[in-house]
Amino acid sequence: MGALTLASVNVDDLEWQARHFGGLPPGRVDLLLERGGLDLVIRAAAERGEWFCAQGAAQALCRAGEFGRALRVMEPFVATGWRDALWARADILLRAGRSQEALDLVRPDEAGRASAAECRAFAELLTRAGRIDEAVDLLVPHMDESWILSALVEITEGRDRDERMLELIAPHAQSAREARSQGRWDHRFGEAQELQARVLERAGRADEAIGILGRDIAGRRFLAQNTLTAYAELLARHGRLDTLRELAAGGDARTVLDTYARALRDHGRADEAEAVMREAIAADDWVGHRARLSATLLCDGRLDDAIAVAEPGFGWYDCSNLLAPLVMLLDRPEDVLHLMEHPSVVPHHGHAEFRHQWWATALAGLGRVDEAIALAEAHPDPWTDPRIVKAGLLDTAGRPDDAAAELRALGTVKAREALCEVLIRQGRPAEAIAVHPTVAEQRAARPQPAPVPRDGNGYALEPPF
Repeated sequence: MGALTLASVNVDDLEWQARHFGGLPPGRVDLLLERGGLDLVIRAAAERGEWFCAQGAAQALCRAGEFGRALRVMEPFVATGWRDALWARADILLRAGRSQEALDLVRPDEAGRASAAECRAFAELLTRAGRIDEAVDLLVPHMDESWILSALVEITEGRDRDERMLELIAPHAQSAREARSQGRWDHRFGEAQELQARVLERAGRADEAIGILGRDIAGRRFLAQNTLTAYAELLARHGRLDTLRELAAGGDARTVLDTYARALRDHGRADEAEAVMREAIAADDWVGHRARLSATLLCDGRLDDAIAVAEPGFGWYDCSNLLAPLVMLLDRPEDVLHLMEHPSVVPHHGHAEFRHQWWATALAGLGRVDEAIALAEAHPDPWTDPRIVKAGLLDTAGRPDDAAAELRALGTVKAREALCEVLIRQGRPAEAIAVHPTVAEQRAARPQPAPVPRDGNGYALEPPF
């Protein structure tokens, strides 16, 4: 392909890439960069109009202090006028110490200043440029949006603006307290109390934060479970284990008991933490208690004990099923196989293929690839081409050449995407990029949803609603 021209990169393609992780997605770009493929990534950005390549290359160049090259990589994307590219250029300029240019490039106009989201993004840039008061002043007019309060707390972290933040938060925290007694559960600033405590704590006033939030909890003057969690974590950070134990012994155990158990472990009392969780399971056999204890035991290397705790949840439905969390925490195929072959293990309700996928991958990781392929073929994954699954098992088993041959023979867009990763890991980055489908090919292969009839308000009249 020739050099990138303005005609070959357009905002529609860029929007599509950003929305669908199209082109070479961030994970593959990172693989290429980790293996020394920076120049190839730059070329892919220039020759193929790959947004994530441009973004990844610019970030890598900035880390190396090569800001001029980073700006040149971004130039053709900026020339389209696409907002994300302008912000990427502003980021480079800011890193290069050219903060005024960065700010001028994306400074919101009058219409933009009416947008809370745009002001939030620009406030972050102002903060990074060291202009914190301007950032705060920009956001204060948007405080009718509840999330702006959280944004203000975030951008002022470590900026010596805690007193001003406390003044801004105070009326909203008081309003949230009063809302509970008035039955106004839809109050927009339900998180204000925990934000108030957070700012007090970081200002060195932890005792005051604990006192205020503790009175709110005791008087049930709060709206969100997150406020209770924030209080428990505040107590844990400051070693108030006796108060935390009393909180966990009450009616809020499902919310705060895990925080108490973790605090005990952090203080070298792991046996006591385990006993607390087991007592909770005996008293209230709630899936959350079992999930948390089994995960802790697994992290301690006690797989059989973790299985024993989670076992009653192996047949539960959907998110309550405790098999998946254990599988996701295991990184050794022998441990996954041990779990899969446990007599109490049952498939997800209505999702039996998950168990077979895990089992096959574990077998392949142990070199038992023929068994793995036979299992996958007997229980095919309904969402993935079986031949791509087979290639993945071959690759997992340490046979990348065979995996690549399977994917080449298949030749579909999805197969070429998978082949790209195999080739990158084999140390063949140029070939990997060449075989990867272009954005145009990906867009053409993506099925277009059928139009759905809608009512006068735009709501679908047929499922999925």
